[in-house]
Amino acid sequence: MMKKCLIAAALLAVPLPALADKLEDLQKQGYVRIAIGNEPPYTAVASDGKVSGAAPDVARAVFEKLGIKDLEASIAEYGAMIPSLQAGRVDAITAGLFMKPERCNAVAYSEPILCDAEALLVPKGNPKGFNSYADIANDASARLGAPGGGTEEKLALDAGVPRDRLVVVPDPQSGLKMVQDGRIDAYSLPVLSLNDLLAKSGDANLEVFAPVEGAPVYCDGAAFNKKDTALRDAFDVELAKLKESGEFAAIVEPYGFSAAAAMSTTRDALCAAQ
Repeated sequence: MMKKCLIAAALLAVPLPALADKLEDLQKQGYVRIAIGNEPPYTAVASDGKVSGAAPDVARAVFEKLGIKDLEASIAEYGAMIPSLQAGRVDAITAGLFMKPERCNAVAYSEPILCDAEALLVPKGNPKGFNSYADIANDASARLGAPGGGTEEKLALDAGVPRDRLVVVPDPQSGLKMVQDGRIDAYSLPVLSLNDLLAKSGDANLEVFAPVEGAPVYCDGAAFNKKDTALRDAFDVELAKLKESGEFAAIVEPYGFSAAAAMSTTRDALCAAQ
């Protein structure tokens, strides 16, 4: 009787996630729930609801190798993605969520997948001459648009752009419209996102300035709950195989991303960067 009690006590002392194999659960479930933006070419949702973009396409390929056939995507603002992951509402984030030390402390990232630099969408000719976030901070009349909770918002605030001149923009199409209407003087996203947005708009009165001076180049990875490091590790094994086989390059390069850039750095290096 005493032995049974000791076993029961030991089981209760082990956190519940440790008793469950997340990968096995997802394999039985047949799909993985992911958080995405709707920011081509990182992520995209077609009119029929099909999820694509470089990040989900890589994730789909990796999860298929792990025996999970489908992705179930939820669109979220960047600032809401990590809380959603931590609360267990999604199993992973595959959305161009760049690695930063504070994010690395909050989630378990895979090895790098997509790399990019920051850019500004501005009126043709860049009439205010913005080359950096500091230029915007130093222009007392300038208003900058950026995603709420995103890297661009933090970089702008760190460069001295006052909160009352930093407009939180819910999605890329809204940012484009706000620049067109003169409600903001510039809209900031990564280079590839703004190039895609501008190309689809066909607006010859706008242009993309890139890269933003003084802003670092970032890489993302698939992000997992901190308690799911075994799932992250399994993801990394299959991701490495994709990179080695050339399948990774075949997925990301048509979207304009450099496979070599992602393969030239590591999660540890990016998470340690200041």
